[in-house]
Amino acid sequence: QEPEFVWIPTMAWAPLLLTLLTYCSGVSSQPVVTQEPSLSVAPGGAVTLSCSLSTGAITTSNSPGWFQQKPGSAPRQLIYNTNSRPSGIPARFSGSISGNNAALTITGVQAEDEADYYCIVWAGSVNHSDPARWGTETKISPVSIPSSLGSARAAQFASSLQYIRR
Repeated sequence: QEPEFVWIPTMAWAPLLLTLLTYCSGVSSQPVVTQEPSLSVAPGGAVTLSCSLSTGAITTSNSPGWFQQKPGSAPRQLIYNTNSRPSGIPARFSGSISGNNAALTITGVQAEDEADYYCIVWAGSVNHSDPARWGTETKISPVSIPSSLGSARAAQFASSLQYIRR
């Protein structure tokens, strides 16, 4: 018995071929997590870092988290599931959702906080079957207050200089 061939009109292949080409070429939009490149903050001050997701608002279902990395060291997790801290992380590090973005607030900034900070979010399904998306990095640099200022002026300087965007 001879095989039977079925004729499929050429135009019927177009949607399938277009879908296949788009998927294989990586043209389909992948979520991108964006952060401020750098921030400076006066010692003892407070700073809030934020990260946004290109495909929409970050919510608690994205389970945003934050990592700190110092030169020559492995990343250290500061925040997971939006606002939870692993044991040993000081309470001056806090996570939240602010508007459509995830936020990390550091209060009472210390010189040791100079580091790179990374946001991480899950951009897909609630069960996190999709890979995590890492932010682009925010570099935090404490700004030294000139010693020539008197203590009252130094305090005023520190409070007015909450942070400087570079």
